[in-house]
Amino acid sequence: MIEVSNLTKSFSDLRRGHVVALEEATFAVKPGEVFGLLGPNGAGKTTCLRILSTVLRPTSGVAKVAGFDVSTHPVDVRARIGFMSNNTGVYDRMTAWEMVEYFGRLYGMDEDYLQERIRELFSTLQMLNFKDMLGSKMSTGMRQKVSIARTIIHDPPVMIFDEPTSGLDVLVARAVLQAIASLKSQGKCIIYSTHIMREVEKLCDRIAIIHRGRILAIGRLDELLATHEQPDLEELFFDLISQDEERVVVAS
Repeated sequence: MIEVSNLTKSFSDLRRGHVVALEEATFAVKPGEVFGLLGPNGAGKTTCLRILSTVLRPTSGVAKVAGFDVSTHPVDVRARIGFMSNNTGVYDRMTAWEMVEYFGRLYGMDEDYLQERIRELFSTLQMLNFKDMLGSKMSTGMRQKVSIARTIIHDPPVMIFDEPTSGLDVLVARAVLQAIASLKSQGKCIIYSTHIMREVEKLCDRIAIIHRGRILAIGRLDELLATHEQPDLEELFFDLISQDEERVVVAS
């Protein structure tokens, strides 16, 4: 469902010169799978996801979503993908229902099906009690549920979550994780980007550890622990990052 091959993104910075934000990333994600992209801030996670969602164009390499190339068929990709980040804005002067309805219409959904789909999502996500509340009056948890609903309103086969629990309290974060687990059970293809290790352990079928734009390791957690002879994800993560930092120092 998602195929990424040697994906690279570089750009010029006035202070830093030539910067490689993503370097030859290669991975694939299947339907019904949650693929974790784990790395520190600035590792290249968001760059990768923005390319997959057609916000950025790759410098080189190929990325396909549901069989469509993100560079040559961006409209087809957007129709089949849902993207949610932790800083997705919610319009203050629109109600929860109106916001989700608005995004459904942007996707060109049939009006009868759209209304049925909204009712279904508001029930599943327990949003009916604030469906008529303005965005300006919503709590953080309510806003996050609205963001999830508008991300999946068109029922896309591929979903991308970029640090969706960052800054949330534990109860709201738990609700977000439960919603994503439910989507997995429906056979959705999901990429979950985070720097929170306990979320990766709880949610992800496979993970890729990324640092300085490079994927350092990829696979099931048990496989990676055995291969690198580490007792847990935290030790694995810091060992790989340390090795990569040493590589950079030697190379410079």
